[in-house]
Amino acid sequence: MPKSIRPAIRELSEKESRSLLARKDVGRLAYSFHDRVNIEPINYVVDGDWIYGRTSVGSKLISLAHHPWCAFEVDDVRGRFEWESAVVHGTFHLLDPEHGSVDAYDQCLRLLRLTDADTLRVDDPTPNRGSLFRIHIDEITGRRATKTNSKGEGVRALLSRAARQNSSSAAPDR
Repeated sequence: MPKSIRPAIRELSEKESRSLLARKDVGRLAYSFHDRVNIEPINYVVDGDWIYGRTSVGSKLISLAHHPWCAFEVDDVRGRFEWESAVVHGTFHLLDPEHGSVDAYDQCLRLLRLTDADTLRVDDPTPNRGSLFRIHIDEITGRRATKTNSKGEGVRALLSRAARQNSSSAAPDR
């Protein structure tokens, strides 16, 4: 009789959460204004305690100028019960070289150009996204789901054990 598969969900350590954040390049920025929460996909890069990205001018920037506290989420979904998710809580900073830190702006541009060399150049594939920003990672948490059987044993461990048993039973008698 087949055993049912169930998820085992656990918290990720800060190191595991940061590793997930560093492995991906698209996440979701969540922010609020008045009584509404918005979530938008964003391309990003991570450097230390900062998430760097770019966006277009619009209501998001107006909202974040008044309420800079935001959340940022990234996922790695491999299946219904096989995924990781990290959530950052932090503060949004619009980067403007004329009214802020030139160093932070230059750092953001340098990092973004590692993923797309034409960022903010003539051949920029998304020239409308000319506003650079960074989010300070004030807090990061994460969760992971893995498949288990009804006894809570991990599916990978079960498959590995079954493979070992099959190989030992298939060994020729001497």
